[in-house]
Amino acid sequence: MRVMLADDTTLLRHGLVLLLEEEGHEVPAAVGDGDSLVAAVRAAVEAGQAPDIVVVDVRMPPTHTDEGLRAALTIRTEWPEVGVLVLSQYVEKSYATQLITSGQEGFGYLLKDRVMRVEEFLEALERVGSGGVAFDPDVVRQLLARTTHTDPLSTLTPREHEVLATMAEGHNNRGIANKLFISQSAVEKHVYAIFDKLALHDDPTYNRRSLAIATYLTS
Repeated sequence: MRVMLADDTTLLRHGLVLLLEEEGHEVPAAVGDGDSLVAAVRAAVEAGQAPDIVVVDVRMPPTHTDEGLRAALTIRTEWPEVGVLVLSQYVEKSYATQLITSGQEGFGYLLKDRVMRVEEFLEALERVGSGGVAFDPDVVRQLLARTTHTDPLSTLTPREHEVLATMAEGHNNRGIANKLFISQSAVEKHVYAIFDKLALHDDPTYNRRSLAIATYLTS
């Protein structure tokens, strides 16, 4: 894949470049701030060489607050075909939820500790670059730490909650089956039951899986 990076930590940025190139990916840009990343993506798109995915840190110059997330949202808005994988030391709930509920796939949110687990990072990168989603389990847990008295998911069974939580991490049905030690056909039945209980009817104009995840993370 063609991957662009933005992280103001020089050592991590260079380490990621080496890792990705060793895995056979192309890294045409590795920059240290959000504005430079957006500019690099824009130039690449105009040249007909759009990246498949960008990997972006959350806190970068000049204020070290949310520059990376704002760059990610800009890229999601202007070039929705480009996958976005956000890396962070912390869970920035408002921006993470905004990315998740954008109604698009091809995005992920990992805590930086997960990058040290090389296989998990590369798996998430491939998944997002291929148009899927990937969420750190800790991100999902923190986004779900909400009151439940108006929870639209209150009709789900405990197993359906487990299936949906695992779905929110980015797993497909086979991955859910492997993680929960149940059959793939059982997963499919649970998924359809979730869609039915959330009133997500089969409609080619939207992705029911993404909407189910969005409902779960914002309830």
